[in-house]
Parts: sequence; structure tokens; C-alpha cells
Amino acid sequence: MPLPKDAPLVELLSRHVPADAKEREDLERMRTFAVELGSPFSRSQAHAHFTGSAVVVDPAGERVALVHHAKLKRWLQPGGHADEADGGHMATTALREAQEETGCQVRLHPSAPRPLDVDIHRIPARKEEPEHLHLDVRYLVIADNPEALAHDPNESFGIQWLPWTQAIERADEAPLRRLLEKARAAASHTQ
Repeated sequence: MPLPKDAPLVELLSRHVPADAKEREDLERMRTFAVELGSPFSRSQAHAHFTGSAVVVDPAGERVALVHHAKLKRWLQPGGHADEADGGHMATTALREAQEETGCQVRLHPSAPRPLDVDIHRIPARKEEPEHLHLDVRYLVIADNPEALAHDPNESFGIQWLPWTQAIERADEAPLRRLLEKARAAASHTQ
């Protein structure tokens, strides 16, 4: 059964303002998926499902945490699949994933747009799942205890605090650079 028109995801996506043509196209596709997928947050949706991720910054907004993702072998922001307990609230998913993947206590940045960014990216096939799309809703969050930074060896090869310039240089695709540029601009505002 399709999501009701007043569901949190549909409303959230209706408010988001894209920054470029790629994000605009992804947002339109995500709006369609939000109403057409029977279970938009479930991995059982073989073709596509919604995920949440977060750019995690230190309290001063001067450093960003990037995770060396084990399955994708890329430096990325923390994030992952929605859980049933998240209740369809993508900010809840992003916060939970950020805390799990960094070991830090995190909270939404008070003045950043919510969401900060959206992106659709293809996940390659693995033995247990076919190639599919992640419909990623992205937030800016603050780590209140950056000294606690630690990675889960089951999820990643490592995690690092990086200055913005170095993090953006490490970004290997335009949508990730766009996300980090947006996050840097938003993090510079009063927290």
C-alpha cells in the first residue's frame, strides 16, 4: 500500500530545495518513490529504498568525520538503512546511524536545513543482494563529544576527523562534494 500523502517523508521531501540539477532530478525521483514504494524504508524493496546519512562535525564546526566504508571501499559520511523503530523519520535514521558509526553523541545542527541534501546512488550487487538504489536523505549533525570518535570494524576500515579542505579533496564524486560544501557553509553559522 502506498504511503499516505501526509506521511513525514512525503512532507519532508516537499519542503526541500535542491542546489543543482542532479539534486533536483534526484529529489523528483525520490518524491515519486516515496508514494509508489509499498515499504519505502525496507530493504525488502529490491529496486530502491530510503536511507539516512549525516555529515558529522565537531562542536566548533571546523572538522568533519569521514568513515572509510568497508563494503564500498570509499570515504563517506556515516549513514545507512532506516529501521522500523525510526517511524519513517529520516532525521532519526541519520542520527542513529551517525551515533552508531562514530561512537559520538550527536544532535541535529540547529540552523542547518533539514534535510541538508538528498541524493540517489547505485549500490553494486553483492552475493546477498542485487544492485539497487539508495534514496539518501542527508543531515548536518554535531558531535558533542568528538574525542569519543571510534569506528565499528564490522562496518568500516576506519574513521577520521578531517579539516574541511581535506575532506572535500577526499570526496570522490560530485554529489559528495556538494554535500560537504553545503555542510561547511551551514556549520559556519552559530550553533
